[in-house]
Amino acid sequence: MFKIFSRLKTNPTTYRELTVAAVLLGVIQGIILNVAFAYSALKLGFSAGGGTIAAIIGYVFLRGLLRKGTIVENNINQTIASGINSTGTGVVFVLPALFLLHSQQSNHLTLSIWPLLLAGVAGAILGVVLIIPLRRQLIELDRLRFPTGIAIATIIRSDITAGIDKAKLLAIGFIISAVWKLLMILGWFDKSGLLEDEQLNLSFGWLPLYLSPALYLSPMNFASGLLAGRAGLPFFWGGLLAWWFISPFAVVVGWTPSELSGEHLVAFIYDNMLRPLGIGILIGSALMELLVNFTAIKSAFHTLISATYTTRHVLFSHEEIPLWLLLLVGGIAIILFFLAIWNIPGVFWGKAILVAIIGTLWMALAGLIIAQTTGLTDISPLSGISLISVTVMMLLMDGNVTVTLLVAIAVAVAVSQSADTMQDLKTGFLVGSYPIKQQIIQFSLSWLGVVIAFMVIYALWNSGPGGQNGFGTGSGLPAPQATVLKSIVESVQTNTIPTDKFILGGIVGILLGAAPIMGLGILMGLAMYLPFPITLGYGLGCFMQMLIVQKKGYIFSENKLVPLAAGLIIGEALVGVGYSIYEMMRSSHGG
Repeated sequence: MFKIFSRLKTNPTTYRELTVAAVLLGVIQGIILNVAFAYSALKLGFSAGGGTIAAIIGYVFLRGLLRKGTIVENNINQTIASGINSTGTGVVFVLPALFLLHSQQSNHLTLSIWPLLLAGVAGAILGVVLIIPLRRQLIELDRLRFPTGIAIATIIRSDITAGIDKAKLLAIGFIISAVWKLLMILGWFDKSGLLEDEQLNLSFGWLPLYLSPALYLSPMNFASGLLAGRAGLPFFWGGLLAWWFISPFAVVVGWTPSELSGEHLVAFIYDNMLRPLGIGILIGSALMELLVNFTAIKSAFHTLISATYTTRHVLFSHEEIPLWLLLLVGGIAIILFFLAIWNIPGVFWGKAILVAIIGTLWMALAGLIIAQTTGLTDISPLSGISLISVTVMMLLMDGNVTVTLLVAIAVAVAVSQSADTMQDLKTGFLVGSYPIKQQIIQFSLSWLGVVIAFMVIYALWNSGPGGQNGFGTGSGLPAPQATVLKSIVESVQTNTIPTDKFILGGIVGILLGAAPIMGLGILMGLAMYLPFPITLGYGLGCFMQMLIVQKKGYIFSENKLVPLAAGLIIGEALVGVGYSIYEMMRSSHGG
Protein backbone atom coordinates (compact mmCIF):
# COMPACT_ATOMS: atom_id res chain seq x y z
CA MET A 1 0.00 0.00 0.00
CA PHE A 2 2.89 2.38 0.83
CA LYS A 3 4.29 1.83 -2.67
CA ILE A 4 0.99 2.89 -4.22
CA PHE A 5 0.77 6.19 -2.37
CA SER A 6 4.45 6.89 -2.96
CA ARG A 7 3.65 6.99 -6.66
CA LEU A 8 1.12 9.74 -6.04
CA LYS A 9 3.64 12.17 -4.57
CA THR A 10 4.53 15.10 -6.75
CA ASN A 11 8.12 16.29 -6.82
CA PRO A 12 7.95 20.07 -6.20
CA THR A 13 11.13 20.61 -8.19
CA THR A 14 9.54 19.24 -11.37
CA TYR A 15 5.85 20.06 -11.62
CA ARG A 16 2.65 20.25 -9.60
CA GLU A 17 -0.06 17.67 -10.27
CA LEU A 18 -1.95 16.04 -7.41
CA THR A 19 -2.02 18.96 -4.97
CA VAL A 20 -4.27 20.05 -2.11
CA ALA A 21 -5.30 23.11 -4.13
CA ALA A 22 -6.36 21.01 -7.13
CA VAL A 23 -8.31 18.56 -4.97
CA LEU A 24 -10.14 21.24 -2.97
CA LEU A 25 -10.98 23.26 -6.07
CA GLY A 26 -12.18 20.12 -7.88
CA VAL A 27 -14.43 19.08 -4.99
CA ILE A 28 -15.95 22.56 -4.62
CA GLN A 29 -16.57 22.88 -8.36
CA GLY A 30 -17.92 19.33 -8.53
CA ILE A 31 -20.51 20.09 -5.84
CA ILE A 32 -21.60 23.33 -7.55
CA LEU A 33 -21.84 21.66 -10.97
CA ASN A 34 -23.69 18.69 -9.48
CA VAL A 35 -26.32 20.99 -7.98
CA ALA A 36 -26.67 23.05 -11.15
CA PHE A 37 -26.92 20.17 -13.60
CA ALA A 38 -29.24 18.14 -11.36
CA TYR A 39 -31.64 21.06 -11.54
CA SER A 40 -31.07 21.35 -15.29
CA ALA A 41 -31.74 17.62 -15.84
CA LEU A 42 -35.03 17.83 -13.93
CA LYS A 43 -36.09 20.67 -16.22
CA LEU A 44 -34.78 19.56 -19.61
CA GLY A 45 -34.44 15.78 -19.31
CA PHE A 46 -30.72 15.72 -20.06
CA SER A 47 -27.55 17.04 -18.49
CA ALA A 48 -24.03 18.03 -19.52
CA GLY A 49 -20.49 17.33 -18.44
CA GLY A 50 -18.74 19.81 -16.20
CA GLY A 51 -15.14 19.28 -17.29
CA THR A 52 -15.08 22.29 -19.61
CA ILE A 53 -16.36 24.67 -16.93
CA ALA A 54 -14.02 23.22 -14.30
CA ALA A 55 -11.02 23.64 -16.60
CA ILE A 56 -11.89 27.30 -17.25
CA ILE A 57 -12.30 28.07 -13.53
CA GLY A 58 -9.07 26.18 -12.86
CA TYR A 59 -7.20 28.80 -14.87
CA VAL A 60 -8.47 31.58 -12.63
CA PHE A 61 -7.54 29.96 -9.33
CA LEU A 62 -4.58 27.70 -10.11
CA ARG A 63 -2.78 29.72 -12.75
CA GLY A 64 -4.25 33.17 -12.15
CA LEU A 65 -4.53 33.67 -8.37
CA LEU A 66 -1.99 31.10 -7.16
CA ARG A 67 0.30 31.81 -10.15
CA LYS A 68 1.94 28.40 -9.94
CA GLY A 69 -0.64 26.01 -11.35
CA THR A 70 0.33 23.58 -14.09
CA ILE A 71 -1.54 21.94 -16.95
CA VAL A 72 -1.63 18.55 -15.24
CA GLU A 73 -2.72 20.12 -11.95
CA ASN A 74 -5.68 21.71 -13.71
CA ASN A 75 -6.44 18.32 -15.22
CA ILE A 76 -6.69 16.82 -11.73
CA ASN A 77 -9.07 19.63 -10.80
CA GLN A 78 -11.39 19.01 -13.78
CA THR A 79 -11.20 15.23 -13.32
CA ILE A 80 -12.55 15.52 -9.78
CA ALA A 81 -15.21 18.08 -10.71
CA SER A 82 -16.55 16.16 -13.72
CA GLY A 83 -16.51 12.88 -11.77
CA ILE A 84 -18.64 14.31 -8.96
CA ASN A 85 -20.97 15.89 -11.52
CA SER A 86 -21.39 12.73 -13.64
CA THR A 87 -22.44 10.51 -10.73
CA GLY A 88 -25.16 13.03 -9.93
CA THR A 89 -26.46 12.68 -13.48
CA GLY A 90 -27.05 8.96 -12.96
CA VAL A 91 -29.04 9.65 -9.79
CA VAL A 92 -31.20 12.44 -11.19
CA PHE A 93 -32.35 10.29 -14.12
CA VAL A 94 -33.83 7.61 -11.84
CA LEU A 95 -34.39 8.62 -8.21
CA PRO A 96 -37.10 11.26 -8.91
CA ALA A 97 -39.27 8.49 -10.38
CA LEU A 98 -39.43 6.83 -6.95
CA PHE A 99 -40.55 10.09 -5.33
CA LEU A 100 -43.27 10.48 -7.98
CA LEU A 101 -44.45 6.90 -7.50
CA HIS A 102 -44.36 7.11 -3.71
CA SER A 103 -46.59 10.20 -3.71
CA GLN A 104 -49.30 8.09 -5.39
CA GLN A 105 -48.60 4.65 -3.86
CA SER A 106 -47.43 5.52 -0.34
CA ASN A 107 -49.56 2.77 1.20
CA HIS A 108 -47.63 -0.09 -0.40
CA LEU A 109 -44.42 1.43 -1.76
CA THR A 110 -41.36 1.73 0.46
CA LEU A 111 -39.26 4.88 0.17
CA SER A 112 -36.13 4.14 2.15
CA ILE A 113 -33.33 6.54 1.26
CA TRP A 114 -30.35 4.77 2.86
CA PRO A 115 -30.37 1.58 0.73
CA LEU A 116 -30.80 3.72 -2.40
CA LEU A 117 -27.93 5.97 -1.36
CA LEU A 118 -25.73 2.96 -0.60
CA ALA A 119 -26.50 1.47 -4.02
CA GLY A 120 -25.63 4.76 -5.72
CA VAL A 121 -22.28 4.96 -3.90
CA ALA A 122 -21.54 1.35 -4.86
CA GLY A 123 -22.39 2.15 -8.49
CA ALA A 124 -20.06 5.17 -8.48
CA ILE A 125 -17.14 3.05 -7.28
CA LEU A 126 -17.88 0.09 -9.57
CA GLY A 127 -18.23 2.38 -12.60
CA VAL A 128 -14.59 3.37 -12.17
CA VAL A 129 -13.22 -0.01 -11.07
CA LEU A 130 -14.84 -1.95 -13.92
CA ILE A 131 -13.59 0.36 -16.67
CA ILE A 132 -10.01 1.08 -15.48
CA PRO A 133 -8.55 -2.20 -16.85
CA LEU A 134 -9.67 -1.10 -20.33
CA ARG A 135 -7.92 2.29 -20.25
CA ARG A 136 -4.86 1.34 -22.24
CA GLN A 137 -6.84 -0.69 -24.76
CA LEU A 138 -9.46 1.99 -25.44
CA ILE A 139 -7.21 5.05 -25.33
CA GLU A 140 -3.70 4.01 -26.30
CA LEU A 141 -4.29 0.98 -28.56
CA ASP A 142 -7.78 1.48 -30.08
CA ARG A 143 -7.19 5.26 -30.05
CA LEU A 144 -10.85 6.17 -29.56
CA ARG A 145 -11.35 9.91 -29.96
CA PHE A 146 -13.51 10.84 -26.95
CA PRO A 147 -14.30 14.29 -28.45
CA THR A 148 -15.15 15.94 -25.11
CA GLY A 149 -11.86 14.74 -23.65
CA ILE A 150 -10.00 16.25 -26.58
CA ALA A 151 -11.90 19.55 -26.22
CA ILE A 152 -11.05 19.79 -22.51
CA ALA A 153 -7.39 19.02 -23.24
CA THR A 154 -7.40 21.88 -25.76
CA ILE A 155 -8.76 24.27 -23.12
CA ILE A 156 -6.25 23.12 -20.51
CA ARG A 157 -3.33 23.58 -22.91
CA SER A 158 -4.41 27.06 -24.10
CA ASP A 159 -2.61 30.16 -22.85
CA ILE A 160 -3.56 31.75 -19.53
CA THR A 161 -4.99 34.90 -21.09
CA ALA A 162 -7.55 32.91 -23.09
CA GLY A 163 -8.50 30.93 -19.99
CA ILE A 164 -9.12 34.04 -17.89
CA ASP A 165 -11.15 35.66 -20.71
CA LYS A 166 -13.41 32.60 -20.76
CA ALA A 167 -13.79 32.76 -16.98
CA LYS A 168 -14.94 36.40 -17.25
CA LEU A 169 -17.60 35.44 -19.78
CA LEU A 170 -18.73 32.58 -17.54
CA ALA A 171 -19.07 35.04 -14.63
CA ILE A 172 -21.06 37.49 -16.77
CA GLY A 173 -23.46 34.73 -17.82
CA PHE A 174 -23.81 33.60 -14.21
CA ILE A 175 -24.72 37.09 -12.97
CA ILE A 176 -27.22 37.75 -15.77
CA SER A 177 -28.96 34.42 -15.28
CA ALA A 178 -28.98 34.55 -11.47
CA VAL A 179 -30.46 38.07 -11.40
CA TRP A 180 -33.06 37.18 -14.03
CA LYS A 181 -34.15 34.05 -12.15
CA LEU A 182 -34.44 36.01 -8.91
CA LEU A 183 -36.63 38.64 -10.59
CA MET A 184 -38.82 35.90 -12.04
CA ILE A 185 -39.21 34.27 -8.62
CA LEU A 186 -40.15 37.61 -7.06
CA GLY A 187 -42.72 38.14 -9.83
CA TRP A 188 -41.51 41.60 -10.82
CA PHE A 189 -42.61 41.19 -14.44
CA ASP A 190 -45.75 39.10 -13.87
CA LYS A 191 -48.86 40.29 -15.66
CA SER A 192 -52.09 38.30 -15.70
CA GLY A 193 -52.78 36.73 -19.08
CA LEU A 194 -49.39 37.72 -20.49
CA LEU A 195 -46.55 36.58 -18.19
CA GLU A 196 -47.24 34.09 -15.41
CA ASP A 197 -45.09 31.37 -13.80
CA GLU A 198 -42.15 32.48 -15.96
CA GLN A 199 -44.10 31.72 -19.15
CA LEU A 200 -44.84 34.30 -21.84
CA ASN A 201 -48.30 33.78 -23.38
CA LEU A 202 -48.05 33.67 -27.19
CA SER A 203 -51.68 32.81 -27.94
CA PHE A 204 -52.48 36.44 -28.90
CA GLY A 205 -56.02 35.78 -27.78
CA TRP A 206 -56.90 33.36 -30.57
CA LEU A 207 -54.45 30.42 -30.71
CA PRO A 208 -55.92 27.32 -28.96
CA LEU A 209 -54.27 25.87 -25.84
CA TYR A 210 -53.63 22.52 -27.52
CA LEU A 211 -50.92 24.22 -29.58
CA SER A 212 -49.13 25.09 -26.32
CA PRO A 213 -48.55 28.72 -27.40
CA ALA A 214 -46.13 29.89 -24.73
CA LEU A 215 -42.41 30.51 -24.20
CA TYR A 216 -40.62 29.66 -20.96
CA LEU A 217 -38.40 32.65 -20.18
CA SER A 218 -35.46 30.66 -18.94
CA PRO A 219 -31.82 31.58 -19.62
CA MET A 220 -30.97 27.93 -18.91
CA ASN A 221 -33.16 26.67 -21.77
CA PHE A 222 -31.79 29.20 -24.20
CA ALA A 223 -28.20 28.56 -23.10
CA SER A 224 -28.61 24.79 -23.48
CA GLY A 225 -29.61 25.42 -27.08
CA LEU A 226 -26.58 27.71 -27.51
CA LEU A 227 -24.32 24.87 -26.44
CA ALA A 228 -26.00 22.30 -28.68
CA GLY A 229 -26.48 24.30 -31.88
CA ARG A 230 -27.42 22.27 -34.94
CA ALA A 231 -27.00 18.98 -33.05
CA GLY A 232 -29.86 19.96 -30.72
CA LEU A 233 -32.42 20.71 -33.43
CA PRO A 234 -34.00 17.21 -33.30
CA PHE A 235 -35.12 18.09 -29.77
CA PHE A 236 -36.85 21.19 -31.13
CA TRP A 237 -38.37 19.30 -34.10
CA GLY A 238 -39.77 16.71 -31.68
CA GLY A 239 -41.61 19.43 -29.78
CA LEU A 240 -42.98 20.89 -33.01
CA LEU A 241 -44.12 17.45 -34.15
CA ALA A 242 -45.90 16.80 -30.87
CA TRP A 243 -47.66 20.10 -30.25
CA TRP A 244 -48.01 21.71 -33.67
CA PHE A 245 -48.84 18.62 -35.73
CA ILE A 246 -50.04 15.60 -33.71
CA SER A 247 -52.03 17.64 -31.18
CA PRO A 248 -54.06 19.73 -33.67
CA PHE A 249 -54.41 16.76 -36.04
CA ALA A 250 -55.92 14.67 -33.23
CA VAL A 251 -58.45 17.41 -32.51
CA VAL A 252 -59.39 18.01 -36.16
CA VAL A 253 -59.99 14.33 -37.01
CA GLY A 254 -61.97 13.75 -33.82
CA TRP A 255 -59.60 11.54 -31.85
CA THR A 256 -60.33 13.56 -28.72
CA PRO A 257 -63.62 13.68 -26.75
CA SER A 258 -65.77 16.51 -28.06
CA GLU A 259 -66.82 17.58 -24.57
CA LEU A 260 -63.24 18.42 -23.56
CA SER A 261 -61.72 21.85 -24.04
CA GLY A 262 -58.97 24.09 -22.70
CA GLU A 263 -56.58 22.56 -20.17
CA HIS A 264 -58.63 19.35 -19.90
CA LEU A 265 -58.20 18.76 -23.63
CA VAL A 266 -54.46 19.44 -23.39
CA ALA A 267 -54.15 16.97 -20.49
CA PHE A 268 -56.01 14.29 -22.48
CA ILE A 269 -53.78 14.72 -25.54
CA TYR A 270 -50.62 14.61 -23.43
CA ASP A 271 -51.57 11.64 -21.22
CA ASN A 272 -53.14 9.46 -23.90
CA MET A 273 -51.17 10.33 -27.01
CA LEU A 274 -47.96 12.34 -26.72
CA ARG A 275 -46.47 10.73 -23.62
CA PRO A 276 -46.93 7.05 -24.65
CA LEU A 277 -45.77 7.86 -28.19
CA GLY A 278 -42.68 9.58 -26.77
CA ILE A 279 -41.91 6.59 -24.55
CA GLY A 280 -42.27 4.24 -27.51
CA ILE A 281 -39.95 6.40 -29.60
CA LEU A 282 -37.40 6.43 -26.79
CA ILE A 283 -37.45 2.65 -26.36
CA GLY A 284 -37.40 1.98 -30.11
CA SER A 285 -34.56 4.40 -30.78
CA ALA A 286 -32.53 3.09 -27.81
CA LEU A 287 -32.79 -0.49 -29.09
CA MET A 288 -32.04 0.59 -32.65
CA GLU A 289 -28.97 2.53 -31.57
CA LEU A 290 -27.68 -0.61 -29.88
CA LEU A 291 -28.09 -2.42 -33.20
CA VAL A 292 -26.57 0.45 -35.18
CA ASN A 293 -23.64 0.44 -32.78
CA PHE A 294 -23.23 -3.33 -33.08
CA THR A 295 -19.77 -2.78 -34.54
CA ALA A 296 -18.83 -0.72 -31.49
CA ILE A 297 -20.33 -3.33 -29.16
CA LYS A 298 -18.48 -6.10 -30.98
CA SER A 299 -15.33 -4.02 -30.73
CA ALA A 300 -16.03 -3.57 -27.01
CA PHE A 301 -16.04 -7.32 -26.48
CA HIS A 302 -12.87 -7.60 -28.55
CA THR A 303 -11.41 -4.88 -26.36
CA LEU A 304 -12.37 -6.81 -23.24
CA ILE A 305 -10.62 -9.93 -24.55
CA SER A 306 -7.56 -7.98 -25.68
CA ALA A 307 -7.38 -6.16 -22.37
CA THR A 308 -6.98 -9.41 -20.44
CA TYR A 309 -3.51 -9.68 -21.95
CA THR A 310 -2.84 -5.96 -21.62
CA THR A 311 -3.95 -5.91 -17.98
CA ARG A 312 -1.43 -8.55 -16.92
CA HIS A 313 1.41 -6.40 -18.19
CA VAL A 314 0.17 -2.92 -17.39
CA LEU A 315 -1.68 -3.01 -14.07
CA PHE A 316 1.57 -3.76 -12.29
CA SER A 317 3.39 -0.80 -13.82
CA HIS A 318 4.01 2.52 -12.10
CA GLU A 319 1.27 4.18 -14.22
CA GLU A 320 -1.74 2.06 -13.25
CA ILE A 321 -3.56 0.99 -10.10
CA PRO A 322 -2.47 -2.56 -9.17
CA LEU A 323 -4.94 -5.29 -10.03
CA TRP A 324 -5.17 -6.50 -6.43
CA LEU A 325 -6.32 -3.04 -5.29
CA LEU A 326 -8.97 -2.92 -8.03
CA LEU A 327 -10.25 -6.32 -6.91
CA LEU A 328 -10.29 -5.23 -3.27
CA VAL A 329 -12.15 -1.98 -3.90
CA GLY A 330 -14.50 -3.65 -6.38
CA GLY A 331 -15.27 -6.42 -3.90
CA ILE A 332 -16.12 -3.90 -1.18
CA ALA A 333 -18.40 -2.04 -3.60
CA ILE A 334 -20.22 -5.26 -4.57
CA ILE A 335 -20.77 -6.04 -0.88
CA LEU A 336 -22.24 -2.56 -0.40
CA PHE A 337 -24.49 -3.18 -3.40
CA PHE A 338 -25.64 -6.50 -1.91
CA LEU A 339 -26.34 -4.91 1.49
CA ALA A 340 -28.38 -2.16 -0.16
CA ILE A 341 -30.57 -4.74 -1.95
CA TRP A 342 -30.87 -6.95 1.14
CA ASN A 343 -32.14 -3.99 3.20
CA ILE A 344 -35.24 -3.65 1.04
CA PRO A 345 -38.26 -5.28 2.76
CA GLY A 346 -39.26 -8.59 1.18
CA VAL A 347 -35.86 -9.36 -0.38
CA PHE A 348 -34.14 -12.43 1.08
CA TRP A 349 -30.37 -12.85 1.07
CA GLY A 350 -30.39 -15.44 -1.74
CA LYS A 351 -32.26 -13.17 -4.13
CA ALA A 352 -30.13 -10.22 -2.99
CA ILE A 353 -26.97 -12.10 -3.98
CA LEU A 354 -28.46 -13.02 -7.36
CA VAL A 355 -29.59 -9.45 -8.09
CA ALA A 356 -26.21 -8.05 -6.98
CA ILE A 357 -24.39 -10.41 -9.38
CA ILE A 358 -26.74 -9.68 -12.29
CA GLY A 359 -26.60 -5.94 -11.59
CA THR A 360 -22.80 -5.88 -11.44
CA LEU A 361 -22.48 -7.82 -14.71
CA TRP A 362 -24.96 -5.44 -16.37
CA MET A 363 -22.95 -2.47 -15.05
CA ALA A 364 -19.79 -3.89 -16.60
CA LEU A 365 -21.44 -4.60 -19.96
CA ALA A 366 -23.43 -1.36 -20.17
CA GLY A 367 -20.44 0.68 -18.98
CA LEU A 368 -18.23 -0.89 -21.65
CA ILE A 369 -20.81 -0.25 -24.37
CA ILE A 370 -21.37 3.37 -23.34
CA ALA A 371 -17.63 4.04 -22.99
CA GLN A 372 -17.16 2.65 -26.49
CA THR A 373 -20.01 4.68 -28.04
CA THR A 374 -18.93 7.81 -26.18
CA GLY A 375 -15.40 7.35 -27.45
CA LEU A 376 -16.65 7.05 -31.02
CA THR A 377 -19.50 9.57 -31.10
CA ASP A 378 -19.50 11.57 -27.81
CA ILE A 379 -23.14 10.51 -27.30
CA SER A 380 -24.08 8.51 -24.20
CA PRO A 381 -27.47 6.73 -24.48
CA LEU A 382 -27.94 6.77 -20.70
CA SER A 383 -31.71 7.18 -20.97
CA GLY A 384 -31.97 4.03 -23.08
CA ILE A 385 -29.85 2.05 -20.60
CA SER A 386 -32.08 3.28 -17.74
CA LEU A 387 -35.26 2.29 -19.58
CA ILE A 388 -33.92 -1.17 -20.35
CA SER A 389 -32.72 -1.61 -16.74
CA VAL A 390 -36.12 -0.70 -15.28
CA THR A 391 -38.09 -2.85 -17.73
CA VAL A 392 -35.92 -5.96 -17.20
CA MET A 393 -35.72 -5.59 -13.41
CA MET A 394 -39.50 -5.13 -13.09
CA LEU A 395 -39.90 -8.53 -14.73
CA LEU A 396 -37.09 -10.23 -12.77
CA MET A 397 -38.21 -8.83 -9.39
CA ASP A 398 -41.91 -9.64 -9.82
CA GLY A 399 -42.85 -5.97 -9.78
CA ASN A 400 -40.82 -4.93 -6.71
CA VAL A 401 -40.55 -1.22 -7.56
CA THR A 402 -38.04 -0.23 -4.88
CA VAL A 403 -35.51 -2.93 -5.82
CA THR A 404 -36.03 -2.19 -9.52
CA LEU A 405 -35.23 1.49 -9.12
CA LEU A 406 -32.42 0.77 -6.65
CA VAL A 407 -30.65 -1.35 -9.27
CA ALA A 408 -31.46 1.22 -11.96
CA ILE A 409 -29.83 3.96 -9.86
CA ALA A 410 -26.68 1.89 -9.34
CA VAL A 411 -26.46 1.03 -13.06
CA ALA A 412 -27.12 4.61 -14.22
CA VAL A 413 -24.48 5.98 -11.86
CA ALA A 414 -21.96 3.28 -12.84
CA VAL A 415 -22.29 3.72 -16.61
CA SER A 416 -22.19 7.53 -16.28
CA GLN A 417 -19.00 7.18 -14.30
CA SER A 418 -17.48 4.69 -16.75
CA ALA A 419 -17.96 7.09 -19.66
CA ASP A 420 -16.73 10.09 -17.66
CA THR A 421 -13.66 8.20 -16.41
CA MET A 422 -12.63 7.35 -19.96
CA GLN A 423 -13.17 10.95 -21.08
CA ASP A 424 -11.00 12.22 -18.22
CA LEU A 425 -8.29 9.62 -18.82
CA LYS A 426 -8.27 10.61 -22.49
CA THR A 427 -7.67 14.22 -21.45
CA GLY A 428 -4.93 13.08 -19.09
CA PHE A 429 -3.31 11.03 -21.85
CA LEU A 430 -3.19 14.10 -24.09
CA VAL A 431 -1.78 16.50 -21.48
CA GLY A 432 0.69 14.07 -19.89
CA SER A 433 -0.96 13.16 -16.56
CA TYR A 434 -0.22 9.97 -14.65
CA PRO A 435 -3.23 7.63 -15.05
CA ILE A 436 -2.84 6.25 -11.51
CA LYS A 437 -3.40 9.69 -10.00
CA GLN A 438 -6.61 10.25 -11.94
CA GLN A 439 -7.81 6.72 -11.18
CA ILE A 440 -7.23 7.04 -7.44
CA ILE A 441 -9.10 10.33 -7.14
CA GLN A 442 -11.95 9.07 -9.33
CA PHE A 443 -13.04 6.22 -7.07
CA SER A 444 -11.98 8.08 -3.92
CA LEU A 445 -14.10 11.20 -4.51
CA SER A 446 -16.65 10.72 -7.31
CA TRP A 447 -19.16 9.02 -4.97
CA LEU A 448 -19.68 12.43 -3.33
CA GLY A 449 -21.80 13.32 -6.34
CA VAL A 450 -24.33 10.66 -5.38
CA VAL A 451 -24.76 12.16 -1.91
CA ILE A 452 -25.09 15.71 -3.26
CA ALA A 453 -27.63 14.68 -5.91
CA PHE A 454 -29.76 12.90 -3.28
CA MET A 455 -29.76 16.05 -1.16
CA VAL A 456 -30.71 18.27 -4.12
CA ILE A 457 -33.56 16.01 -5.21
CA TYR A 458 -34.86 15.77 -1.64
CA ALA A 459 -34.76 19.57 -1.26
CA LEU A 460 -36.46 20.21 -4.60
CA TRP A 461 -39.18 17.64 -3.90
CA ASN A 462 -39.96 19.06 -0.47
CA SER A 463 -40.14 22.62 -1.79
CA GLY A 464 -43.51 21.85 -3.39
CA PRO A 465 -46.96 22.42 -1.86
CA GLY A 466 -47.40 20.45 1.33
CA GLY A 467 -43.77 19.41 1.36
CA GLN A 468 -43.93 17.30 -1.80
CA ASN A 469 -44.47 17.44 -5.58
CA GLY A 470 -41.67 19.95 -6.08
CA PHE A 471 -41.04 18.38 -9.48
CA GLY A 472 -43.01 16.36 -12.00
CA THR A 473 -45.76 17.02 -14.54
CA GLY A 474 -47.41 20.40 -14.04
CA SER A 475 -44.50 21.92 -12.10
CA GLY A 476 -41.63 24.15 -13.18
CA LEU A 477 -39.40 21.04 -13.15
CA PRO A 478 -41.20 18.43 -15.28
CA ALA A 479 -38.54 15.74 -14.68
CA PRO A 480 -39.18 14.09 -18.09
CA GLN A 481 -36.84 11.12 -17.64
CA ALA A 482 -38.36 10.25 -14.27
CA THR A 483 -41.86 10.68 -15.70
CA VAL A 484 -41.09 8.09 -18.37
CA LEU A 485 -39.73 5.58 -15.84
CA LYS A 486 -42.78 6.17 -13.64
CA SER A 487 -45.10 5.51 -16.59
CA ILE A 488 -43.33 2.26 -17.45
CA VAL A 489 -43.51 1.04 -13.84
CA GLU A 490 -47.20 1.90 -13.55
CA SER A 491 -48.00 0.24 -16.87
CA VAL A 492 -46.31 -3.00 -15.79
CA GLN A 493 -47.98 -2.87 -12.36
CA THR A 494 -51.50 -2.40 -13.72
CA ASN A 495 -51.15 -4.35 -16.97
CA THR A 496 -52.37 -1.24 -18.79
CA ILE A 497 -49.50 -0.81 -21.20
CA PRO A 498 -50.78 1.28 -24.16
CA THR A 499 -49.48 -1.32 -26.56
CA ASP A 500 -50.73 0.35 -29.74
CA LYS A 501 -49.02 3.67 -28.99
CA PHE A 502 -45.86 2.01 -27.66
CA ILE A 503 -45.63 -0.08 -30.84
CA LEU A 504 -46.30 2.89 -33.10
CA GLY A 505 -43.78 5.00 -31.20
CA GLY A 506 -41.33 2.09 -31.22
CA ILE A 507 -41.55 1.80 -35.00
CA VAL A 508 -40.94 5.53 -35.37
CA GLY A 509 -38.08 5.28 -32.87
CA ILE A 510 -36.49 2.42 -34.81
CA LEU A 511 -36.63 4.44 -38.02
CA LEU A 512 -35.18 7.51 -36.30
CA GLY A 513 -32.54 5.41 -34.57
CA ALA A 514 -31.43 4.06 -37.95
CA ALA A 515 -30.94 7.59 -39.29
CA PRO A 516 -27.37 8.83 -39.78
CA ILE A 517 -27.93 11.53 -37.13
CA MET A 518 -26.82 10.14 -33.75
CA GLY A 519 -29.30 10.62 -30.91
CA LEU A 520 -32.11 11.73 -33.26
CA GLY A 521 -34.74 9.34 -31.86
CA ILE A 522 -33.83 9.88 -28.21
CA LEU A 523 -33.97 13.68 -28.52
CA MET A 524 -37.28 13.63 -30.40
CA GLY A 525 -38.75 11.13 -27.95
CA LEU A 526 -37.75 13.33 -25.01
CA ALA A 527 -39.36 16.37 -26.63
CA MET A 528 -42.65 14.50 -27.12
CA TYR A 529 -43.39 14.53 -23.39
CA LEU A 530 -41.66 17.76 -22.39
CA PRO A 531 -43.69 21.00 -22.13
CA PHE A 532 -43.36 22.83 -25.44
CA PRO A 533 -42.58 26.25 -23.85
CA ILE A 534 -39.31 24.72 -22.64
CA THR A 535 -38.56 23.08 -25.99
CA LEU A 536 -39.27 26.33 -27.84
CA GLY A 537 -36.73 28.29 -25.77
CA TYR A 538 -34.16 25.56 -26.36
CA GLY A 539 -34.79 25.67 -30.11
CA LEU A 540 -34.33 29.43 -30.22
CA GLY A 541 -30.93 28.94 -28.58
CA CYS A 542 -29.99 26.36 -31.24
CA PHE A 543 -30.88 28.75 -34.07
CA MET A 544 -29.02 31.62 -32.41
CA GLN A 545 -25.85 29.51 -32.13
CA MET A 546 -26.12 28.51 -35.80
CA LEU A 547 -26.52 32.16 -36.82
CA ILE A 548 -23.52 33.27 -34.75
CA VAL A 549 -21.36 30.45 -36.14
CA GLN A 550 -22.35 31.49 -39.65
CA LYS A 551 -21.47 35.13 -38.99
CA LYS A 552 -18.49 34.82 -36.61
CA GLY A 553 -17.16 31.31 -37.14
CA TYR A 554 -16.81 28.17 -35.04
CA ILE A 555 -13.76 29.38 -33.08
CA PHE A 556 -15.68 32.44 -31.87
CA SER A 557 -18.53 30.20 -30.75
CA GLU A 558 -16.22 27.90 -28.80
CA ASN A 559 -14.28 30.72 -27.15
CA LYS A 560 -17.16 33.09 -26.41
CA LEU A 561 -20.54 31.35 -26.52
CA VAL A 562 -19.59 28.19 -24.61
CA PRO A 563 -18.39 29.90 -21.40
CA LEU A 564 -21.22 32.48 -21.54
CA ALA A 565 -23.83 29.74 -21.98
CA ALA A 566 -22.30 27.69 -19.15
CA GLY A 567 -22.64 30.70 -16.84
CA LEU A 568 -26.28 31.18 -17.87
CA ILE A 569 -27.06 27.56 -16.95
CA ILE A 570 -25.28 27.59 -13.60
CA GLY A 571 -26.68 30.97 -12.49
CA GLU A 572 -30.34 30.03 -12.93
CA ALA A 573 -29.85 26.56 -11.51
CA LEU A 574 -28.13 27.66 -8.30
CA VAL A 575 -30.71 30.38 -7.62
CA GLY A 576 -33.52 27.90 -8.33
CA VAL A 577 -32.08 25.32 -5.96
CA GLY A 578 -31.36 27.97 -3.32
CA TYR A 579 -34.95 29.19 -3.48
CA SER A 580 -36.25 25.62 -3.19
CA ILE A 581 -34.16 25.09 -0.05
CA TYR A 582 -35.52 28.36 1.34
CA GLU A 583 -39.11 27.25 0.64
CA MET A 584 -38.49 23.87 2.24
CA MET A 585 -37.06 25.46 5.39
CA ARG A 586 -39.86 28.00 5.56
CA SER A 587 -42.58 25.36 5.27
CA SER A 588 -40.88 23.19 7.89
CA HIS A 589 -41.12 26.13 10.32
CA GLY A 590 -44.78 26.67 9.63
CA GLY A 591 -44.45 29.25 6.98
